Amino acid sequence: MRTYLAASHILPAVAPYILKKRLAAGKEHQTRWVEKLGRNLAPRPDGPLIWLNAVGLGEVLSLRGLIARLHHARPDARFLVTSTTATSAQVFSKNLPSATFHQFLPVDAPGPRKRFLDHFRPDLCIWAEQDLWPGFVSDLAKRHIPQAIVAARMNEKSFRAHCKAKGLYRDLYQAMDLVTAQDEQTAQHLTALGAKVEVTGSLKPAAPALGCDLDEFEALSSALHGRFVWIAAPSHKADEDVALQAHRQLCKDNPNALLIIAPRFPNRTDIGLHNVPKRSARQVPQIDDPVWLCDSFGDLGLLYRLAGAALIGGTFDATEGHNPWEAAALETAILHGPRTANFANDFQTLNETGGAITVTDADMLCQRLHSDDLPTIAQNAQIAVTQAGAQTDKLVQRLVQLVGD
Repeated sequence: MRTYLAASHILPAVAPYILKKRLAAGKEHQTRWVEKLGRNLAPRPDGPLIWLNAVGLGEVLSLRGLIARLHHARPDARFLVTSTTATSAQVFSKNLPSATFHQFLPVDAPGPRKRFLDHFRPDLCIWAEQDLWPGFVSDLAKRHIPQAIVAARMNEKSFRAHCKAKGLYRDLYQAMDLVTAQDEQTAQHLTALGAKVEVTGSLKPAAPALGCDLDEFEALSSALHGRFVWIAAPSHKADEDVALQAHRQLCKDNPNALLIIAPRFPNRTDIGLHNVPKRSARQVPQIDDPVWLCDSFGDLGLLYRLAGAALIGGTFDATEGHNPWEAAALETAILHGPRTANFANDFQTLNETGGAITVTDADMLCQRLHSDDLPTIAQNAQIAVTQAGAQTDKLVQRLVQLVGD
């Protein structure tokens, strides 16, 4: 810890240069990037302030259910959510919980940390899943501000990497008032690194359904009436190859079927779909369009509402899966490939309740898309959402105790 804190004094000399370079490359918010230097911060609201930090888009969105429950338990509290990516801020702004505002996390250097903490004076800091910054942890501990890690995830590969700095992580975990894990494997890893851990499950099932423009949804629903609509999202090339092959087979029996492809990274150069309507060009599918490319961020709330089934992306390559709960919350039947290690417990829970089905190739995917069981799969997924969300209720009780009066 001492070595890390000493090294963090070097960061202020290079941080502005790095951030401006990223800004020029379009990787930072045009006007808010200075928040990462602890400047131009939003006003601190009155009353207790609970600060929650997550690394990126998926983790930030997963906080929404936790925030809603915390606000119900403490109506006087306000919630500050920090993250590092411009995309997370953009999408979170469309799904902002009540009494909540967003800031970019300052770089972990003495000056930005001090400006941030002096300004906001949080009553509790919650670190979500896997993002943890030693300088902030140390400064919060010195200020006697309680801290918690919630829904931590750590696979075997990550555990081996953490073991290389075991002394640092021992200090970090011992500074926490509460550490919770998504699964038993993570709990064992964190315990070996010096943490005292409870298993409380994932936050993602507790998150409310993603929002959308209801007028646009109604217009698209009307335009697509009578068509079987399904989606591959958030997709990578391997998922798209399987989905397109299955869709060609599906269209032989159902020529009006529509496949929506929503890439995880819309600016990918290898998507390879030409002569199809693109959402980025404000194009909508016509009756003779078999595929619609939704190459935009923040639209899954709309797209899952339109789709009767969803092939969850990242499950046919080394990505090892994306969050299936967003589709489940919107009553979309969940299909997925065999590679789900990144969300192993989530997919296992859904599979065991009949709320998700594994497919191994395009033929099996097409067969499932023909099935009459899709509505039942969607209903089972809803049941799994309700059951898994109950774990978050218990977590909230522990966190509220840390805030104090």
